[in-house]
Amino acid sequence: MTGLSGSTVVITGGTGSFGSTMVKDLLGKDVATIHVLSRDEAKQDDMRRRIDDPRLRFFLGDVRDSQSVERAMTGADFVFHAAALKQVPSCEFFPEQAVKTNVQGSYNVIEAAARAGARSVVCLSTDKAVYPVNAMGMSKALMEKTAQAFARNNPKSRTVVSVTRYGNVMYSRGSVIPLFVQQAREGRALSVTEPRMTRFLMSLDQSVDLVHHAFLHAEPGDLFVRKAPASTVETIARAAAAIMGNDHPELQIIGTRHGEKLHETLLTREEIVGAYDQGEYFRVPLDARSLNYELYFDQGERATARLDDYTSENTERLSLAQTIDLIRTLPEIRALLGTHALPTLRTVAAKALA
Repeated sequence: MTGLSGSTVVITGGTGSFGSTMVKDLLGKDVATIHVLSRDEAKQDDMRRRIDDPRLRFFLGDVRDSQSVERAMTGADFVFHAAALKQVPSCEFFPEQAVKTNVQGSYNVIEAAARAGARSVVCLSTDKAVYPVNAMGMSKALMEKTAQAFARNNPKSRTVVSVTRYGNVMYSRGSVIPLFVQQAREGRALSVTEPRMTRFLMSLDQSVDLVHHAFLHAEPGDLFVRKAPASTVETIARAAAAIMGNDHPELQIIGTRHGEKLHETLLTREEIVGAYDQGEYFRVPLDARSLNYELYFDQGERATARLDDYTSENTERLSLAQTIDLIRTLPEIRALLGTHALPTLRTVAAKALA
């Protein structure tokens, strides 16, 4: 990745699922230094011992604290902003905390990166920011607006601020597959919220690829979405159980949790109208108009009515066998069972479908 050669990369939330995957990926490149900013000293110590690479520097702090962010941004060339409160139920009970971290914290990161002269800032967002119905999604939507407002208000800035929006990332913190795996291994019933619920399926490695793409190709205010297939929650549960050797798991339907949607939306129809299809990705450019609307003549876009949102309901739907195949590729699954202990896809799928 020549564009990152010799650079200093700052990762906020660098000890979380996204951040730590990004760290491992960057250490395989020829970056000069990686600054990891996070508030969890135990996870930092664990990562320091586990990785033991002199290019890795740890900064203990919180994105809510502008001074700790400033220190981490010293010499920054690229910034990946992954720090966030991500748990939907928790944010429903403590929405003010979601605002402090996801909105004000993001503002601190973007402004500090600009003052440090960083070339690119990529902010991690979520499908829950689209038509948000929960506090986490609302705070992430405001995070996106904060990033786009910087681009709109600072057109001459050297720092390019962009957003990457994801659906469900398999085996990330708080995702459902690790829970299903644990329940299946212990022989317990699988806790399924709503069997018909659909979720996009993307690996952490694929999420990192999208960040690299944004680092090197984004224009100010761009929004990037990676195309992804989806499965129902019931299919995901049965696939995880089948891989663990439980061919006919008991499902315990517990109902939707606070703030959950039936289907995920990654792009609205309004965004799709202006989006560029880049093969694996959609790129949505910034609406860079000023507040002087009288300078513009806008007739509207009739094509909007003919388009649908891009959702987990209308994307490619994976079968049980395909979902098993996808989950089996996850490093965590391979590490859990051992490469040689994994049953073949044909065997697992045949037994699960019996």
